[in-house]
Amino acid sequence: MAELSDPKITEAYQDVRSDKTDTNWLLIDYESDRSDTLKLTQTGTGGLAELREVLDDSRASYAYVRVQYSNDKESIREKFVLIVWIGPRCKLMRKAKISVHAADVKAVLRVYSFEVAAQEKDDINEDPIILRLRKAGGASYDGV
Repeated sequence: MAELSDPKITEAYQDVRSDKTDTNWLLIDYESDRSDTLKLTQTGTGGLAELREVLDDSRASYAYVRVQYSNDKESIREKFVLIVWIGPRCKLMRKAKISVHAADVKAVLRVYSFEVAAQEKDDINEDPIILRLRKAGGASYDGV
């Protein structure tokens, strides 16, 4: 079981969800390689592109992102995505615990449209994620 008692995680989650702040992502990492304690390590305002730059190839992390997109000229939507990052150089024992720990993270970061399982930074490209959000969002008047 993962430990998620850091109050900064809940504060950042509420900040990302708030329309009153520019913060649109948060990143949660393990305290150390041997620990199951998760801590908030970063937040940002630069969306998926900025988040991709801070992910560490040797770590497993969890990110929560607000993504803004439009289906047509008249509407702008905001949806939330949970990203479970397992870097390509992440240690085997850490990888083995991710599925169990992801369930604990989902209990804290509860509201999202879908989950992205990412093992390469290309898995977090904005265009495919927005396409999935459009498909999941229902009505589309562009033929998407």
